[in-house]
Amino acid sequence: MRYFALLRGINVGGNNMIKMETLRATFASLGFENVKSYINSGNLAFDTVKTDDRKLAVKIHDAIVKDFGFDISVMVRSIAEIADIVANNPFEGQFESHKDVHVFFLNDKLTDAHAALLLEQGNDNERFAIFDRHVISMLKIHILDSAVGKGFIDKKLKVAATGRNWRTVTKIAEL
Repeated sequence: MRYFALLRGINVGGNNMIKMETLRATFASLGFENVKSYINSGNLAFDTVKTDDRKLAVKIHDAIVKDFGFDISVMVRSIAEIADIVANNPFEGQFESHKDVHVFFLNDKLTDAHAALLLEQGNDNERFAIFDRHVISMLKIHILDSAVGKGFIDKKLKVAATGRNWRTVTKIAEL
């Protein structure tokens, strides 16, 4: 089965630097096949037997700690889940640039209370759609000026998350 791993904070701002060639080798050492990376920020597609994605995330996390010494969040999704996100973007046709839409992959599904808190952050410049373990955000402001860009999900809701812009998500779906 085809999966995608999204690593938080790899090769961003000069932190947690890992060469993709080395990271692909770590994935291969875990028994994953057909490992491919997309851009230099911790996006890797791989094949393995059908497995709970949370178990895969723990396996990858532990290998990264062992091989590189980085304790980072790892989100794993099936390629079918990524394709579903792309096919069901609630903001389709409402944005001009791939930089206007971001998908946040969450470690856990938001509780109803947490979802309500996040939706309260919405306004004319920042809108959210929440489903399963994903948040799609459409921004009319720079991401660093947004609630999600300032770490609202991680810091306020205490749910590990990693975000990717729309272009990256659509490219991931193609891998």
